[in-house]
Amino acid sequence: MKLKEPHLFQFLGWNTQGDLGPYTFYTSKRGALVFFIKAPPTCPPSILQTRQRMKFKALASYWKSITQVDRDNWEFATKKIKLNLTGYNLFTWYHTVGDRPTLATIERLANVTLIHD
Repeated sequence: MKLKEPHLFQFLGWNTQGDLGPYTFYTSKRGALVFFIKAPPTCPPSILQTRQRMKFKALASYWKSITQVDRDNWEFATKKIKLNLTGYNLFTWYHTVGDRPTLATIERLANVTLIHD
């Protein structure tokens, strides 16, 4: 179902994207709010899905274990060079992709150290 007035939900301060109760919401390319009843999974997660979920769970734990100063540096870097990411998103990207040259460029542009080699 498509809503032509998605700003009604935004009035309440909701970012209407993802699951809310029994519904899944998203915004179409044309800006319309679309929602439908959530479909439950029909089979258990595969081994690869389970591995990937464990990997992201471990990364979330690692993020929580680093110092607040380091977390602030990741956030600062994304804001300084105007990346449309959060510090956590950048942290997760780096630790899944491992692209050190790109991260070094981000560090140089933001004038901050993110990885202590």
